[in-house]
Amino acid sequence: MLSFFAALRPTQWLKNLVLFAALVFNGHLFSEFILIKVFFGFISFCLLSSASYLINDLKDLPYDKRHPVKKHRPIPSGRVTKITALFAIIILSFLGFAIAYSLSLPFFIIAFLFLLLHIAYSFRLKKFVSLDILTIALSFTLRVFAGEVLTGLHIPIWLILTVVFLSLFIASSKRHSEFFRTGVSTRSTLLHYQERLLDFYTTTFATATVLSYALFVFFEEPPVFNSYTQEFLRFAFPIALQRKWLILTFPFVLLGIMRYGQIVYGKKGAEAPEKLITQDIPLLLIIIGWGLMAISILYLI
Repeated sequence: MLSFFAALRPTQWLKNLVLFAALVFNGHLFSEFILIKVFFGFISFCLLSSASYLINDLKDLPYDKRHPVKKHRPIPSGRVTKITALFAIIILSFLGFAIAYSLSLPFFIIAFLFLLLHIAYSFRLKKFVSLDILTIALSFTLRVFAGEVLTGLHIPIWLILTVVFLSLFIASSKRHSEFFRTGVSTRSTLLHYQERLLDFYTTTFATATVLSYALFVFFEEPPVFNSYTQEFLRFAFPIALQRKWLILTFPFVLLGIMRYGQIVYGKKGAEAPEKLITQDIPLLLIIIGWGLMAISILYLI
């Protein structure tokens, strides 16, 4: 059972937290009805994500057996059989789509496109240089739109672009690490990449991420609440209410990009971003700091 659970790649479910973005940044984090709705949407996407990873593992089985790390995964190592994986794909897909359809038809359509994109990525798209990275960004974009459809709330364009460029940065960093640590023997697409090209991608997308987020915190107005903090500031220091306090979260984003780049170019391993985010203590502290600061500003000031 532990091997089967590991085959579902639960650490990858972190990516689906993007569905909560529309909820959080529109000031409805504590709106119980919408929160429950997005939570079930999150469950749906986690089930579909796991189904897509099982499909990918079955497709890449010959390559994964030669990979120094991936060969220890449940399916390449033989701890989970192909029949079990196929049966799980059917069950997970059915449950994921059933939950999605119960939430709304538009959400179901996005969920269907999400799984279809991942299947296309596993069988074709990841074989093409640059297109494999763009597919990963499109996957995150679909998650963002899924959150908007569920809540009926919109995310500022600069925040959407931040998510897109950040996903491109992480994907290019992943390819960069694979290029130097495992080589083309485990991923044929790397044959078409060059070190300077990957450096260019990583630098470009890191810069775009920082600029997009800077524009978001400078130009977008956060939701307005009648909080106790706001009442106090209105009485004691009214000019403070005119400040764009979200700019205080910008240093965390800048530090996060710098730390991630340090890991990538230090060749410490960025092939598995989901593990890196949870295991690298400085990066984890930066992410937690950003989250606490953002929530505090959005819901207290």
